[in-house]
Amino acid sequence: MSHTHTPHAGDDNAADTDVVTLLMRQHGDIRNLFDEVEASTGEDRKDAFRRLVRLLAVHETAEEEVVHPFARRAFPGAEEVVDERLAEEHKAKESLAALEDLDTEDPGFLPRLRALRESVQTHARAEERYEFTHIRRSADTARLASMAKGVKAAEAMAPTRPHPGVESRAANMALGPVAALMDRTKDAVRKAMGKDG
Repeated sequence: MSHTHTPHAGDDNAADTDVVTLLMRQHGDIRNLFDEVEASTGEDRKDAFRRLVRLLAVHETAEEEVVHPFARRAFPGAEEVVDERLAEEHKAKESLAALEDLDTEDPGFLPRLRALRESVQTHARAEERYEFTHIRRSADTARLASMAKGVKAAEAMAPTRPHPGVESRAANMALGPVAALMDRTKDAVRKAMGKDG
């Protein structure tokens, strides 16, 4: 069973102190996982899709907990920008939920996946352009590091690397539904940033 190698979050050993660098890398990981789902079939596709769902879930949760609250206060007109991003995220979550109900071999799966990919990438570009640049400009080193800590805690909830064998499938299923994963991620982020959930 051959796997195209998807870089694993954290493989680059980047410093954990710059939240923007971390989030940009996650955007790259998400792009790579979309590629992997499209390029694979059968069980490999199921496995890659499961990892994509988890990474998207924890990434969006981290942004909602860490990025958007800071961005909201960081620059003039931020309220509107953040509300637009949140609306996009809500739409992506709905598409993701619909995809989750489809079998990965269903003829409708790939067209829907590509539509989701398009909206996720448009969303990521908007974040990079309208939010991340302002965060870099407005946050001091301590704040960047504290935000990075929150994103790291979220990232730990969703390994992006494939796990060999059937036992991983059982482990994946044991992690439970995405809604529960998002709740656990929220708690982990708040704890890491020293906020009480």
